[in-house]
Amino acid sequence: MRVEMITKEYPPEIYGGAGVHVAELVTALRQNIDVQVRAFGSPRDEAGTFAYRTPSELASANAALQTLGTDLEIVAAISDADLVHSHTWYANFAGHIASQLHGIPHVLTAHSLEPLRPWKAEQLGGGYAVSSGIEKLAYENAAAVIAVSAGMRADILRSYPSVDPAKVRVIHNGIDVERWRPVQNPAFLESVGIDPARPSVVFVGRITRQKGLPYLLQAARLLPPEVQLVLCAGAPDTPEIMAEVQEGVKLLQQTRDGVVWIERMLPRDELSAILTAATTFVCPSVYEPLGIVNLEAMACGAAVVGTATGGIPEVVADGVTGRLVPIEQLQDGTGTPVDPERYIADLAGVLTEVTSDPERARAYGEAGRERARDEFSWGAIADTTRALYAELTS
Repeated sequence: MRVEMITKEYPPEIYGGAGVHVAELVTALRQNIDVQVRAFGSPRDEAGTFAYRTPSELASANAALQTLGTDLEIVAAISDADLVHSHTWYANFAGHIASQLHGIPHVLTAHSLEPLRPWKAEQLGGGYAVSSGIEKLAYENAAAVIAVSAGMRADILRSYPSVDPAKVRVIHNGIDVERWRPVQNPAFLESVGIDPARPSVVFVGRITRQKGLPYLLQAARLLPPEVQLVLCAGAPDTPEIMAEVQEGVKLLQQTRDGVVWIERMLPRDELSAILTAATTFVCPSVYEPLGIVNLEAMACGAAVVGTATGGIPEVVADGVTGRLVPIEQLQDGTGTPVDPERYIADLAGVLTEVTSDPERARAYGEAGRERARDEFSWGAIADTTRALYAELTS
């Protein structure tokens, strides 16, 4: 079997969980089948992997049109495949057109949904209507849709009611616990301003509305003074959200010390050292289909505090591997808390509880690593994905 895997992100150009997912899935699938990767961006030197830049004629066009231009370049290069598998709306158009052109099944993995990210209109302008339309077209015509969590499956069927529920399958994201593991490196921690002797709350993620960073910055004002806040945060969606976070960090630093902001992309070993040293990792997302970053933290032995939304409760076992923070959200697609002040207070309360009991936090972390190893291995995920491919091509 030959599969064409289409993705915007692929190593070394990764900025989010979808890119991590594709990289790990491809590695696992290639143990048994032929997988050709078609990615956006600069040329890659990996065998069976091809990269495509924005066509020069579209260099000054809206970002959504640039994406469609790149998709068509990819479709033109595909031939002799049994199946095409796309990831995120950036690649969904290529998967849909390739399916029509070559008469092969199109599988897509849902890592997020455009209707549930309306703040992207800030980033794409009219291109958001284009991305939303492309996603709808792809979902309604795909041979199968993979949801990375049961929560995501429910979101898909709610957002696209014409999609046949029978073709929406849940296959979780995964983690490689050999690569993501506890790392002790106190010298590195001190070099970036983290005091290994103090309790710490660690956030890792892109600066985007869905990650809930502004809520965390407000909750951090209520934490005990000895607790450090470590932000591994970059790649802002817009100048506006970046400015909001910068102001929030500035205000926080005026009232407490131990606020560390690392904007650069960290290599895995350095990030693992920060996660290993964390008293708790925090995922304050208001929209999160699953959250590979939670699995990464668990694999490094960190307790996880996460919002009880989307797929997070399928990863974080409340009271076992960490804690879940309750949230009541508006049903307008934004994920905004109905009562933001209550959510902020609840988040601060749970973080205070966990950081004030380091022994329990360590127990959460140990249980989290065990859960990541036993229930989220890439080998099992690849086997389930391969079985789906076989079903669609038989």
